[in-house]
Amino acid sequence: MVTTTPPRSGGKQAPAAPAPIRKKRRISAPYILIAPVVVLLAVFIFYPVGSVFYYSLQFYNPTTPWDNGFAGLENFKLMFADDAFWNSLVVTAKWVGVQVVFQLILGLGLALLVNEVFRGRGLARALVFSPWAVSGVLTTGIWLLIYNPSTGLFKLLGNMGIGDGTAAPIADPDTAFWATSVAELWRGVPFFAILILAELQSAPKDLYEAANVDGANRWQRFRFVTLPHLKAVIILSTLLRGVWEFNNVDLLYTLTAGGPADVTTTLPLYVSQLATTAQDFGYGSALTTVAFVILLFCSILYLRLSKFNSDKA
Repeated sequence: MVTTTPPRSGGKQAPAAPAPIRKKRRISAPYILIAPVVVLLAVFIFYPVGSVFYYSLQFYNPTTPWDNGFAGLENFKLMFADDAFWNSLVVTAKWVGVQVVFQLILGLGLALLVNEVFRGRGLARALVFSPWAVSGVLTTGIWLLIYNPSTGLFKLLGNMGIGDGTAAPIADPDTAFWATSVAELWRGVPFFAILILAELQSAPKDLYEAANVDGANRWQRFRFVTLPHLKAVIILSTLLRGVWEFNNVDLLYTLTAGGPADVTTTLPLYVSQLATTAQDFGYGSALTTVAFVILLFCSILYLRLSKFNSDKA
């Protein structure tokens, strides 16, 4: 049975589409709308990820095509005897731990500071947040000038009689890791400060008023009111920052290139060196697969232990 629409003024009645056709259009419309996004994801995410898994099972080096072919698990077996891999894994764990912990502490402190009411607060917030807008390469340029033994900060301190003025922190294996960490802290702390400040702005004022009525001091208000309110954002921001710092390549590559003596060579940087220098894409893909598994496992474990998105969060 075909239904008809109300007659148009001055015209004849136009037959309407059958109900099953209209229903089919309504069902297919959402899929048509998301199709472009799915295509983009397939091209720029799914295909590259699938290629990494594929090449991890291959011997693939463009400079020696006669040796290319199926490797099975041989690339993964090579890791156990690769001292550079284990060293990069240790450096990565140290790097992520130092960055996430210190960025969280400093970011929390800055967020609490600029959340207070004082003259010039807008300027202070702009100065605190500005390093987050600087790219890794520009950050490297800034800190290379600071660490320059001829014209940098340590030379200036030497001219003032503080030290000998010849220190080169990123060239010394004993200080290179920490000098690089300071540069990344300068760039990463605003990330925590921005997220925590935004959450502080939404904190219920009545909770603080109730705490004041109960005679709570500043530390008690922070411990029993502020921290529980910030729990969810702290868990999420530390997880995101941990993943990003694990995959950090730009600053480390441009500032130290993994040196000196591999003290700043993280796992992603080691993979990058294998791909760009040794052209060993098979072994590099295997290391990337291992890194993916490590990140996935640690992320799931962290969310489970922190009880993220639970009723207590």
